[in-house]
Amino acid sequence: MILRDETYDLVRKIPRGKVVTYGQLANKLKIDPRMVGWVLHANHTREVPCHRVVNRNGRIAPNFGLGGWQEQKKRLELENVEFSDMMHVNLDKFRWQF
Repeated sequence: MILRDETYDLVRKIPRGKVVTYGQLANKLKIDPRMVGWVLHANHTREVPCHRVVNRNGRIAPNFGLGGWQEQKKRLELENVEFSDMMHVNLDKFRWQF
């Protein structure tokens, strides 16, 4: 429960229009990036902006838990996040640092 809460608290700090990677969250939490993915995939509320988390290459999640990759992409585009192709966020422009 503590890991989940700490992860969600960090994700809530990501500003609209920005993204972070699983690795960035993992480094901050001092855990394996796969654990971050597991915790975020277990989230079933739109209250936590999990759509702002991408992989190290800027790729959105093919199995995004709240509606699939199309939903994650739609949410990011609504925040004016730009993609370099169908599945990849432009990290040079939209990555946020804690």
